[in-house]
Amino acid sequence: MNELIAIVEDEQDIRELVVLSLSRSGFRTAGHENGSSFLRDVSRTKPDLLILDLMLPDTDGLDICRFVRSSESLCRIPIIMLTAKSGESDKVVGLELGADDYVTKPFSARELVARVRAVLRRGSASAAEHGDAAPTLRVGDAVLIDPLKYEVTVNGKPVRLTTTEFRILKLLAEKKRRVFSREQLLDYLWGHDKAVLDRTIDVHIKNLREKLGTFGACIRNVRGVGYKLEE
Repeated sequence: MNELIAIVEDEQDIRELVVLSLSRSGFRTAGHENGSSFLRDVSRTKPDLLILDLMLPDTDGLDICRFVRSSESLCRIPIIMLTAKSGESDKVVGLELGADDYVTKPFSARELVARVRAVLRRGSASAAEHGDAAPTLRVGDAVLIDPLKYEVTVNGKPVRLTTTEFRILKLLAEKKRRVFSREQLLDYLWGHDKAVLDRTIDVHIKNLREKLGTFGACIRNVRGVGYKLEE
């Protein structure tokens, strides 16, 4: 274990609770009371996962999420949003910006630790899936998927995907023309750890299509069933 978890939370009692709970579970932690503190520190030390409050005194947590996802060096960091905003629209916005999970206040410290472990486990499982000699996948002549490097290129230009988006694309590319239901995709991504919105898959597919540009049309919606990839 011993992964480094960054916690950006302005409420001291909540921040200390999260730090204590994670430390007792074997994680290293770095607590930040505002976004500026995190942004200064992340330039020197990259965490293995970020727990991010959305309502911060100096900046919007969504802006920090955008910054992380747009940074070439930071974009692979898993993000769990921790917030009092519990509406479905708020959760969807968070997912659209690339959050991996969403925990609302008030929350159980034990559940949060379990979510942290689950998100980190997904990344480890992805690496294990690929092995040491995973072949490069192709979608037509333009899209290349490198499972070992976690890289996707379209016409030779790199496309930055979140871990979840990458895993969805990889699965669809490995099983071209096979239709996967939303439930099957959720099981593949989260297994027994899933505690997510029904719309989660749709949001990730929407983001994936947009990032692939015109080639996003290869990911097709089968009405009432799910999604498939066709060249």
